[in-house]
Amino acid sequence: MSQSPMVTNGTSPPHLSGSDNEAKKVKLEQSSANGPSRVVHIRSLPPDCTEADVVQLGLPYGKMSNVLLLKQKNQAFLEFLDEQAAVTMVSFHQQNPAQIRMRSVYVQFSNHKELKTDQANSFQNATAQAALQAASAVMGGPTEDGQKRTTLRIIVEHLVYPVGIEVLYQIFSKFGKVLKMIIFTKNNSFQALIQMSDPVAANAAKLSLDGQNIYNGCCTLRIDYSKLNNLNVKYNNDKSRDFTNPNLPSGDPGLDQAMPFGGPGSLVTPVVPGMGAAPLSAYGAANVVGGTPVYASNFSGNNSAQVSQMSSYGVPSPMGAARLMTLNAAAAAGNAVLLVSNLDEQKVTPDALFTLFGVYGDVHRVKILFNKKDNALVQMAEPHQAQLAIAHLDKVKVWGKSIRVTQSKHTLVQMPKEGQPQDAGLTKDFTNSPLHRFKRPGSKNCQNIFPPSTVLHLSNIPPNIEEDFITEAFQEHGQVKAFKFFPKDRKMALIQMASVDEAVTALIAMHNYPLSDTNHLRVSFSKSTI
Repeated sequence: MSQSPMVTNGTSPPHLSGSDNEAKKVKLEQSSANGPSRVVHIRSLPPDCTEADVVQLGLPYGKMSNVLLLKQKNQAFLEFLDEQAAVTMVSFHQQNPAQIRMRSVYVQFSNHKELKTDQANSFQNATAQAALQAASAVMGGPTEDGQKRTTLRIIVEHLVYPVGIEVLYQIFSKFGKVLKMIIFTKNNSFQALIQMSDPVAANAAKLSLDGQNIYNGCCTLRIDYSKLNNLNVKYNNDKSRDFTNPNLPSGDPGLDQAMPFGGPGSLVTPVVPGMGAAPLSAYGAANVVGGTPVYASNFSGNNSAQVSQMSSYGVPSPMGAARLMTLNAAAAAGNAVLLVSNLDEQKVTPDALFTLFGVYGDVHRVKILFNKKDNALVQMAEPHQAQLAIAHLDKVKVWGKSIRVTQSKHTLVQMPKEGQPQDAGLTKDFTNSPLHRFKRPGSKNCQNIFPPSTVLHLSNIPPNIEEDFITEAFQEHGQVKAFKFFPKDRKMALIQMASVDEAVTALIAMHNYPLSDTNHLRVSFSKSTI
């Protein structure tokens, strides 16, 4: 992840700046410098601290509504739903110093009553939201089997490059302490069982990493919970590892590969085709999440099981040709081309996809696949815009079908070559389109990016257009539940459709709809309600 910029907890509102975060701003509503606040300010964080670590620190005290990690300043802000929870946390840690990743941190009230983060670059906030969702799930009660689960089952699809324990350790330790791990092959697929230190870490890792690629365009992670509560690891080798006990024997790779996972009689042979005991650097994996292991502390304060011996297991060095992505939801780096599948063949057009994906970035090219017209490639202007589109549009219903949006293995959408038969209009270049929303740096559109919702924001409405005219036009694409002009600016309005699916359809159809010779309607998703 890019480093967060420096802020202070003084009298002026913190804000974000820097080359990687120019579009991201944080607004904090200020209170007096004295007295309690729902927002807790945490200082002297370790450099490898994550949002999950901060949330885990606050978990015992109550439900949290927002978290902001400022890496360059080694600070964080944690907002609770209830001020009393913040009071309890600050009071406790005045007498009992808090620790994150085995480092003492300072907890105090913030000078700000409320923490607000703009969603312009919401892909950068994904890890924060995952940590908050994980904490909410844990605090919501027991799981189906009565346990708050900490063990994940991982299947790696499209295994182009070898994946070992060290790679998985560095990826998952971004979300908390990894206690134990076993890798194996089952049903001809590479799988792993990973036991995290607590349910928040497990849930945050699952929410953030499921569906992500380890390497660019391959090695896709599929994550769910394991039925096992505790992994029984007997050996520390390239197939199993107990990070809480570095003194376990390595075992005989030829004879001791079968091991019980959770209890007697549960044996699986963890043999991975093409993988030996050589360290990862021998396989040519590069830029492995910083090149050094990241150690996470247990939020409960139980740090007796330390994993400082990790370096003795051959931690991968940053070398080779394939680039390992950091796999927080801000990553999936470098590629601006998306693969969109499960589209309605009868309704999809390049213009429709240009309009829909254009809500989250400037679309340069669209190609509907000739032999498989329910699939399309969408090339965005920037990789981070592609990540925004994935975050907001994957699994959203479009024309009644849940589409899938993933990163493509292609880095460019090719136009048909001259002399070749035309592709029936299935490929279209929008590079110079006047309808791009984000071509001007600092555009207000950058601060108004929201997920699909039933409420649409309308703008560029001429003064002579009445409510009935607009609602009748939208009713051709679904049921209109409510409509409201902005009281101070009649050029803008909100319209509510009966469902998100209908709102998506209406946006595709009505964006750039001519209301007069000079006014074309602008439509986007809104976070507001009517």
